[in-house]
Amino acid sequence: MIQVEGLTKRYGERTAINKLTFHADKGEIVGFLGPNGAGKTTTMRILTGYMPPSEGKASVAGFDLLTQSLEVRKRVGYLPENVPLYPEMSVVQYLDFMAELRQVPNRNERVDEVMEVVHIADRAESFVSNLSKGLRQRVGLAQALLHKPEVLILDEPMEGLDPQQQIEVKRLLREVGAAQTVMLSTHILAHAQELCDRVIIINGGQIVAEDTPDRLSAQIAGGRRLQLEVDGDGDGLLAELRALPGLSSVRVVADGRFEIETAPGPDVRPLIASTVVGGGWKLLELRRERLSLEEIFIQLTREEAEAAAAAETGAPLAEGQAPGSDSAAG
Repeated sequence: MIQVEGLTKRYGERTAINKLTFHADKGEIVGFLGPNGAGKTTTMRILTGYMPPSEGKASVAGFDLLTQSLEVRKRVGYLPENVPLYPEMSVVQYLDFMAELRQVPNRNERVDEVMEVVHIADRAESFVSNLSKGLRQRVGLAQALLHKPEVLILDEPMEGLDPQQQIEVKRLLREVGAAQTVMLSTHILAHAQELCDRVIIINGGQIVAEDTPDRLSAQIAGGRRLQLEVDGDGDGLLAELRALPGLSSVRVVADGRFEIETAPGPDVRPLIASTVVGGGWKLLELRRERLSLEEIFIQLTREEAEAAAAAETGAPLAEGQAPGSDSAAG
């Protein structure tokens, strides 16, 4: 439902986004992640028709962004980071106004419906100026849903929401994402890991990784971090493990618990398991540690920054260091 190829935006001599190529399919929730200034909001504004790209092309809901912009806007629901609300209006007045602008059929019924969906119906007569930030965020989400869009583009949709409200919004996004295309940015990476079918990590205006959270974890960790637990204190096992090929480090975490780092190459878990059992220790657990999306994000964006700095100064990268997006892209 979203197809992007070579999307570029320049502001004078500064390039905000550079040749972005990605897609988001129907029934998919895609997380768009990156540090401040990475180009997330610029990309979302282009995809919603708020600004044109400098180069590249994109289609949204099957319509060309440049030549069929009006058709794109009819089919996109957009929640910007700073929701444009009218403080002098009540909630229901604002949503009715937005429904009228979008020519929503049976708009009174639809306004009531979306207020129920985002749990704001009890504040229908409240003035927007009297709402908390979290409630304003829900009003903004309601206006994005009014016209039953095929594509939802949400910039920080859970900003300002309390934990219970975040749970409700995540539930709503899962329901919407089952039949529509949802693209969202968030600084709360745990939410992205929980919600998103796929994530796109952008840094310095370029995509540095794109895949499911699980596959990104496997790629970045490379299967190199293992957790081992045996019955008892594991006396003598440390020396046996350190003698095995393919293990770069082994350390004792607690009695009977070991953290193992493996070098790139074949899976060494069968060798570790046979060493433990063959040595008379009782194996309780041997598992590959899964990196969190936050750890992946930090590692990728740090590698990109270090690679950029090295390129500017002409300094060589540290031994074994990934040269940036070429090695990180999923």
